[in-house]
Amino acid sequence: MTNIVPPNERLIVALDVPSIKEARHLVDLLGETVCFYKVGLELFLSGDVFKFLDWLSEKNKKIFVDLKFFDVPATVARAMQQLQGLNITFATVHGNDSMLQAATEVTSDVGVLAVTALTSLDRGDLDDLGFECDLNDLVCSRARRAVEHGCVGVVASGQETNIIRQHLNRDLIIVVPGIRPIDNKDDQKRTVTVSHAFYDGADYIVVGRPIRDSKNPSKSAASIQREIESTVNLRIKKETKE
Repeated sequence: MTNIVPPNERLIVALDVPSIKEARHLVDLLGETVCFYKVGLELFLSGDVFKFLDWLSEKNKKIFVDLKFFDVPATVARAMQQLQGLNITFATVHGNDSMLQAATEVTSDVGVLAVTALTSLDRGDLDDLGFECDLNDLVCSRARRAVEHGCVGVVASGQETNIIRQHLNRDLIIVVPGIRPIDNKDDQKRTVTVSHAFYDGADYIVVGRPIRDSKNPSKSAASIQREIESTVNLRIKKETKE
């Protein structure tokens, strides 16, 4: 069944901007329309990010730290410990079994998400990296290992969400980035629309450029929120009939 998440919390806006000042401005601009934000590598390296995380928390915003930890297990564990007690909901690990286990063993209040395959990669990119297996098999294998090692969920393209739902525990949280219009032309390759993502089983979507670069970010975010609510309701009705 669909994980129970308030509809307005299913949209995670990516604060992929170069400064804390710009991030604060976007959060203020979106106001009550958005309550969940992703802080990634660019913003994390831009200044006093821990004060910014406190600021988000004070504004009752939920936080997803997307740093994709990939290092020796002991270092991953120590890095994850640095995020404890900061009111962070999710953090990402992009590594093997021992890295995932190291992260989940030390966390008490941060949900670990395992990255399956970056949405900026297509079949050719994966071949270049030496992954000659079927993409769906790769994603399902990584998702299964994430569950086995204590992760609360995965980050996956909406193109693979349905097959993950077919083969794994439905309680697994799936966060889908790469949300784009059909005619997307940027560096995200394995993209889907908002409705596609949720109808196929996403619990959350991460949206950056379509909101940040909009002429009216608040209006764009509100439109996405309405689409999320209607699609999730359709999915629940479908699951109820099944």
